[in-house]
Amino acid sequence: MITTLLVANRGEIACRIFRTCRELGISTVAVYSDADADALHVREADTAVRLPGAAPSDTYLRGDLVVAAALAAGADAVHPGYGFLSENAGFAAAVQDAGLLWVGPPVKAIEMMASKTRAKELMAAADVPLLAPVDTAHATDGDLPLLLKAAAGGGGRGMRIVRDLGALAAELTAASAEATAAFGDGEVFAEPYVERGRHVEVQVMADGHGTVWALGTRDCSLQRRHQKVIEEAPAPGLDDALRDRLHDAAVAAARAVGYRGAGTVEFLVSADGRPYFLEMNTRLQVEHPVTEAVFGLDLVALQLRIAEGGPLPADGPPQPRGHAVEARLYAEDPARDWQPQTGALLTLDVPREPGLRLDTGYTGGDTIGVHYDPMIAKVVAHAPTRAEAVRHLARALERARIHGPATNRDLLVRSLRHPDFAAARLDTGFYDRHLDELTQRPDGRELAALAAALADAADRRSGDTGPGPARFGAWRNVASQPQTKRYRAEPDGTETEASYRTTRNGPVPLADVRVVAARPDRVTLETDGVTRHFTVTAHQDRVYVDTATGAHTFTALPRFTDPAERTEPGSLLAPMPGTVVRLADGLAPGVAVEAGQPLIWLEAMKMEHRILAPASGTLTALHAEPGRQVEVGALLAVVTDPAAPEENV
Repeated sequence: MITTLLVANRGEIACRIFRTCRELGISTVAVYSDADADALHVREADTAVRLPGAAPSDTYLRGDLVVAAALAAGADAVHPGYGFLSENAGFAAAVQDAGLLWVGPPVKAIEMMASKTRAKELMAAADVPLLAPVDTAHATDGDLPLLLKAAAGGGGRGMRIVRDLGALAAELTAASAEATAAFGDGEVFAEPYVERGRHVEVQVMADGHGTVWALGTRDCSLQRRHQKVIEEAPAPGLDDALRDRLHDAAVAAARAVGYRGAGTVEFLVSADGRPYFLEMNTRLQVEHPVTEAVFGLDLVALQLRIAEGGPLPADGPPQPRGHAVEARLYAEDPARDWQPQTGALLTLDVPREPGLRLDTGYTGGDTIGVHYDPMIAKVVAHAPTRAEAVRHLARALERARIHGPATNRDLLVRSLRHPDFAAARLDTGFYDRHLDELTQRPDGRELAALAAALADAADRRSGDTGPGPARFGAWRNVASQPQTKRYRAEPDGTETEASYRTTRNGPVPLADVRVVAARPDRVTLETDGVTRHFTVTAHQDRVYVDTATGAHTFTALPRFTDPAERTEPGSLLAPMPGTVVRLADGLAPGVAVEAGQPLIWLEAMKMEHRILAPASGTLTALHAEPGRQVEVGALLAVVTDPAAPEENV
């Protein structure tokens, strides 16, 4: 029996595993990097062991340090979570060699599936349908488009779509570099890219006594940068024959490698309904909660039971019930090429009610740093039907209060309510087609800015008259100079103004709006006979306005622009904190560059981000060099456009 479990991971998955351990009476041990010293998973564990450093390569990817931590803390078992070392056969072997119980599949099964290239060979021998790999050294235009993938891991790291043969070499280099940073292995391979394919997977659970369960399907087609955004179970729109074929292929894959524990067999289903094996993830998946909700199971508890040598229940898995949908809440800006965001997460308040589940590694007051994945939380809704689950999840996200870095919350709500999603017209190109419409500025921004301005006025007024709401009904206007508050809407940077006139009874909007009540934290306005409530929270110069139908973030601006804030035209600024990993070949002051040409690559949150030339011209300054760490807004380079008119200073 397991008495003390070390989780070789961080964030929400560590917290989620700890939750099951508490229910089973198992003591818990966390490991943490210096960047995670005060993280939620450290606070929730019974014991925690420091891994010196911050970068994953120095901490969570150091299997020797993790094993030493388990021994030092008196753990008798190790659970790898997902990502990091979860699919590393060498780490699994080291855990067992140290006399610890490994909560995962056999080392041989990990070895056989760890390399996607070798896994495909194995699956072909087991008659599991798959796409034939493409030799990149001999690829032709007829092989395009290609999908490059990391052989040693998943999660979208090291994946690239290649539509131009001339870009293949550069994309191979980029994919290999990203795979090395994420998994310590730069091997990549290529296969045909299936346009408008669906990502459908099967959850398997196998014990050491010959039993293998196929726990239904999941659809994970809504992806950005090959990373899943919205997942659901069961996968909608599959006929019984296709579903049975996927289940049979998944069980065959598990049996082919003598699998034990939780695993996921992933398939690409073409537009004409043909399934192809993608890979088998020999670990718990991020999206496992939707399967848990539909089957009423705790997959982590089953993992622990199987690791202890116990069998799966003899009467088989429960019958599935209802539908579950999961949305991944990321700190990122979808409208700006999904740029990850960092900073203090001031508030994280998601409705807690029946049918909803929140898995997170953060609470309000925590900091989202630069070293790890930008996922804040997973929000899951379970209901009798798909339509009900989707509606509940969208409304819960809409009502959530999330203050701090920009997130993809609005994108999630709009995705869930998009006609294609409602009709289950799903494929991996969803965001390629719909991103522009899904990232339009939110409705009601001007009214929200007015609420922010009135709350600010009420706050200043309360300092003179004492606390309490200012209520407004009928009054006689007294002439005064209009007051205007300027705000910059975040994250798109659009400026907006809110104007009002101060009277004896308080501020009166210049717009056709009636103020029902105003106080520093809550404003009620009436427009066209409709009353709306606004919850206003100020954090220094940031103002967060939450409403029943969405949220708005503003930065309060001074009345006049500071000339010192002007930036030289053509400046390339770091869009996020990160590390410069490489420069374009031959990049140096004086060289000519083309508009849109990648010049600098930044690594942040385990992903590479390209900095593009803003215009064609000459590089007149270069401040970036490989290995340099930069803060957001740091000047990286300057491109001078000879056709641009000179500004008068």
